[in-house]
Amino acid sequence: MKSNCRSRLLLDVGGTFIKCSDGRQIPIDSDGSFESISLSLSSAVSDFCRDDKERGKSIAVAIPGPFDYNEGRFLMTHKFASVYGRLFRDIAGIPDSTELLFCHDVVAMLKGEMIGGYGAGFDRVALITLGTGLGCAVSIDGEILLKPQGSPSTSIYARPYADGILEDYVSKRGIMAEYASLGGNARTVKEIADRATAGEKEASGAFLTAGARLAESIAPMLREYSIECLLFGGQISRSFSLMEPALTGGLKGCSLKRLSAISDIDKATFRGLETL
Repeated sequence: MKSNCRSRLLLDVGGTFIKCSDGRQIPIDSDGSFESISLSLSSAVSDFCRDDKERGKSIAVAIPGPFDYNEGRFLMTHKFASVYGRLFRDIAGIPDSTELLFCHDVVAMLKGEMIGGYGAGFDRVALITLGTGLGCAVSIDGEILLKPQGSPSTSIYARPYADGILEDYVSKRGIMAEYASLGGNARTVKEIADRATAGEKEASGAFLTAGARLAESIAPMLREYSIECLLFGGQISRSFSLMEPALTGGLKGCSLKRLSAISDIDKATFRGLETL
């Protein structure tokens, strides 16, 4: 339901940065202490919340799961572990007079793409985010499939794969590990992407392997839901073209009419939050 608030702040809380709708980026360490995480969250909202006498303020937050999106409670153990079970409002110091709304980050991004991006006009849309983690959400006939607490019901990150889970092989750490296994040495995925673009076969191989692994894992889900539009978001999707050949080949036989990165990596999440 849309709010009638006069003033609204949108936050996209990731593992390393909090992106704010006013253009700020606040560093946050999702593996940090309670004090460290609390300081980052409060820095993001303190100026906005300073005058707690002003009524009608609203903050909408996109954040990965597990998280209770109804209560606003952290439930993650693989990151943000030091604030497990705590309320976002209390940690960030947000006054009760400020309305606080939450949405899974992948769900927010998918909402944004469905109302103003490449998902518009499709009845069956899936969105996968590639970055520090691996996210997934599916929309059927305009409704995103959710669990009772608000997380996507089509989560794929923890699916068993090889000696671990899919996120171990298709994410930042997966691409870094694959590149290292091919003899490469890089500090970031962007470095690997730049080398792949320049023609280095080991770097290209790391992205193609990640794409093939992902295609193998998600093809059954795409067929089950008869997905027409498959979109990719997250920082690694900026290098979508490096994975595209492996994805296209691995997803033959699916009912896809569109396979691409999202329309605007920087704005899709905020666009989705604006619908809350």
